[in-house]
Amino acid sequence: MPSRLLAPEGVPAVVEEFEHGGATLVVETFGEGRPFVLLHGIGMGRSVYLDLTSRLRGRVVAVDLPGFGEAPEPVRTLTMERHADLVAAYLRSAGLTGAVVIGHSMGSQIAAELAARHPDLVAGVVLAGPTVNSASRNVGAQARYLLMDLVGERPIVLWRGAREYLRGGPHLIRKMRATIVHEPEDAFRRIRCPVLVLRGESDPLAPVSWCREILDCIAGAELAEIPDHGHGTLISDAEPAARLIEEFAARV
Repeated sequence: MPSRLLAPEGVPAVVEEFEHGGATLVVETFGEGRPFVLLHGIGMGRSVYLDLTSRLRGRVVAVDLPGFGEAPEPVRTLTMERHADLVAAYLRSAGLTGAVVIGHSMGSQIAAELAARHPDLVAGVVLAGPTVNSASRNVGAQARYLLMDLVGERPIVLWRGAREYLRGGPHLIRKMRATIVHEPEDAFRRIRCPVLVLRGESDPLAPVSWCREILDCIAGAELAEIPDHGHGTLISDAEPAARLIEEFAARV
């Protein structure tokens, strides 16, 4: 059975598996108020966002996507579109609407598809460390940028990331290819809700040039940069990111 990983001690929480279309999510929910749906990056799982979720004031809906964290490996690797449809099916089953969807790294691509394909469920989107840069859309470049980001990263990020990458299983390269063949620009252009693009100022996977391309695709989107942070801006020392997300949520 999946474990309670994020909810503070004494706070009621539900941890459940949700199966739809041959794939399974693990979802941990706790708190009250506006739903914050958290979608993790490749090789990650919900457990790495303990610092962020402890700072959000609302109903946290933290997901392990199929084949990551505690969620079982799917028979077929999911596309970003199928991931979005799976998350949407869960939100509908749980009666959750008006969500602020926080997508980190690969999760930003899924968040964009969720907002574009299921606008009735989403009030706003946070694209944190958005991948994949249109100028470097190949496995080698993305792996190189990830290694660059890890140099000088906080030990807690390295530890949590390494643990989750090992849990990601033998299909990690196949999953990475699924992110790279995805063209998020198509989804960006169909988003009609408010969007916050969030990057650490030293994040090589989400360069400023790419973030500005995203702003050009989404009318009214905002960009915020967090000093002294890289790609793991939501994983450790998450107070600046949480504050920006809360301010954004209050406006949508």
